[in-house]
Amino acid sequence: MAKYFNHLGYNKDLKEIARKLRNDSTPAEIRLWVKLLRAKQMKGYQFLRQRPVLNYIADFMCKELRLIIEVDGESHEHEHQWYKDELRQKELEKYGFTILRFWDEDIFNDLENVSRVIEHWIDCHPLAPPSKGELQFSR
Repeated sequence: MAKYFNHLGYNKDLKEIARKLRNDSTPAEIRLWVKLLRAKQMKGYQFLRQRPVLNYIADFMCKELRLIIEVDGESHEHEHQWYKDELRQKELEKYGFTILRFWDEDIFNDLENVSRVIEHWIDCHPLAPPSKGELQFSR
């Protein structure tokens, strides 16, 4: 069975879950959002919080750049979660997204370097071409 997604993989079925996650953001996600990503602070690009994409919810996503930023905390230190994260990342990359990952600790203790990494990625990667039609995802 195939499922179709509009707008760079937007999955409206996950809208309510994404809303709940936005309301229950982790302290690291809040810090990254407030200090670097909201209101086009990052080089003028718009980032969205807790964006439903394919069968996942990205912590932060810039549609224009096809860039997803993930914030990893304690739960991502377990081998099982690493495996799930790797599968998720491969699937998202298959659809043209790039994923940058940062640890909670880095966001709290070295936000300047986190900013430099994101800015460097933006400077080194051309904008993605506009989306054409729908993405198809097969299960």
